[in-house]
Amino acid sequence: MSPFLTELLARGPVATDGAWGTQLQAQGLGIGEFPDAWNLTHPERVEAVARAYVDAGSRVILTNTFGSNRVRLAEAGLAEGVLEVNRRGVEISRRAAGNRAAVFASIGPTGRMLMAEEITPAELREVFAEQARALAEAGADALVIETMSDLQEATLAVEAARATGLPVVACMVFDTGRDRDRTMMGTTPEEASAALTLAGADVIGANCGQGIAGFVSLCGRLRSATDRPVWIKANAGLPVLENGRAVYRVTPAHFASFIPSLLAAGASFVGGCCGTSPAFVQSICHVLDSQPPAA
Repeated sequence: MSPFLTELLARGPVATDGAWGTQLQAQGLGIGEFPDAWNLTHPERVEAVARAYVDAGSRVILTNTFGSNRVRLAEAGLAEGVLEVNRRGVEISRRAAGNRAAVFASIGPTGRMLMAEEITPAELREVFAEQARALAEAGADALVIETMSDLQEATLAVEAARATGLPVVACMVFDTGRDRDRTMMGTTPEEASAALTLAGADVIGANCGQGIAGFVSLCGRLRSATDRPVWIKANAGLPVLENGRAVYRVTPAHFASFIPSLLAAGASFVGGCCGTSPAFVQSICHVLDSQPPAA
């Protein structure tokens, strides 16, 4: 494990942040509006989201760069903005973090693999490498490859991110099958964990796709196939639509009640994904603070 991650984990399990999309919507992001563009147009609102998580107790916060690869930016009319959007994203989270939290920069999927569009593995790797370089040069502490459904795309992203020399977290979405324990492409937690470890990820994880109850088993299965720390960020349950917006019913207290089980299953990093908020982080931190020290 890298010295940076060793030091970060020395105090015990780490509380990460929660959702960004739903929190940006609360700041005024419109339905269908590209969130990452706000790094350029509304940096103060993006910083408000990041700062709220730091104030809530997050020891790790992400960046508003989930879709800031060349493919996704081109779809939003920002094809030439890779360097600027990613740089601004890191700078915003860095200001909010100060010396209270680490900044792990977010890298999401391109969507090209699942859509079976024309793109070679070498081209895809370079798309991720370009974004990873921009995030590293901007001063990120680590890189988080998240919400991946295609294992090949995830491993290509890990390979590209590793070239920066920063620690790399790699997360898949398990939301398919009778037990919701497969990716959209049919990959099991054990298969994903083994492949991502082999690709060189420093931390293995799962995010999004379902509520926290289903993550306890996923966490244990990921942990069984790797010697790396495990990163878990569950949704606040599954949403219902109200007036065209997704509404999540799970409370912070209910969400946090699963944290001891996640820790027992091997989680080292715990936070939230869609529908979670700073209140969820506060509840997570309360549980983490009440845990007995490791022997």
